[in-house]
Amino acid sequence: MSSPDTEELATTPPPAEPGEPVAPERGRFWRGLTGSLAAGMVVLAVIVLAIAGICLFTDAPGPGPLMLIGHPIAAVVALLAQRVADTRNGRVAGYAGVLVVASVTAALSLFWWN
Repeated sequence: MSSPDTEELATTPPPAEPGEPVAPERGRFWRGLTGSLAAGMVVLAVIVLAIAGICLFTDAPGPGPLMLIGHPIAAVVALLAQRVADTRNGRVAGYAGVLVVASVTAALSLFWWN
């Protein structure tokens, strides 16, 4: 009988020998940065929609329709591009990361930095 601990040990590859070259994890920082930007855009879109809902019930002026449409679109674009960046390698992953940065930058510059 094997316990979950021994099953986990059996599936992990052995560590590299001291003289053996280790394959570099290229793009790790870039994927982390773009993933954080995409997640932040999703959080911002949820907050904007929640504030719009609160303003709707309290009859307070809230975000306009452009903000209510633009933030979720930017979040979806960023998430889809981040998925491509996470699943692909090479230039495609790099361009997908650039699309994440462009989407977040466009949303922030259009709706917040004016």
